[in-house]
Amino acid sequence: MFQPSQNDVRRFFCAAYARWREGLPLDPMQDIAARWIAEHPEHHAELADAKAALAAVYTVEDGRSNPFLHLSMHLSIEEQCAIDQPSGIRQAVQLLATRRGGLHAAQHEVMEALGEMVWTSQRSGLPPDGMAYLDNVRRRATRDA
Repeated sequence: MFQPSQNDVRRFFCAAYARWREGLPLDPMQDIAARWIAEHPEHHAELADAKAALAAVYTVEDGRSNPFLHLSMHLSIEEQCAIDQPSGIRQAVQLLATRRGGLHAAQHEVMEALGEMVWTSQRSGLPPDGMAYLDNVRRRATRDA
């Protein structure tokens, strides 16, 4: 299983941003990353400076959001939908995107559900509960904003 380090992730996003910005060819994963990077111009300055990105510390106390975590979550959700794992996530995200007027808004809601699943798993010491996550996304997809 591929387990990139924090620095590997940051280098990947910085390199994808640089290649996208320069109009260079992108590999398939960079292409997906670049689509989400384009949706987040508020992170472009951080992605443009790989050295600073490697040194950056993002804490809740500082009030800084972590662009690398955020973009990684976009990629994770996209991969989940591509392989429909957990089974039914693709349909739930599509429904949520329809209800919220677009995939970007839907993915941000799915991130909340994904974060809840990870938090619950960490607190309980149990494996992540994919069905609870899917149910959470489905509830979001069937309620008004």
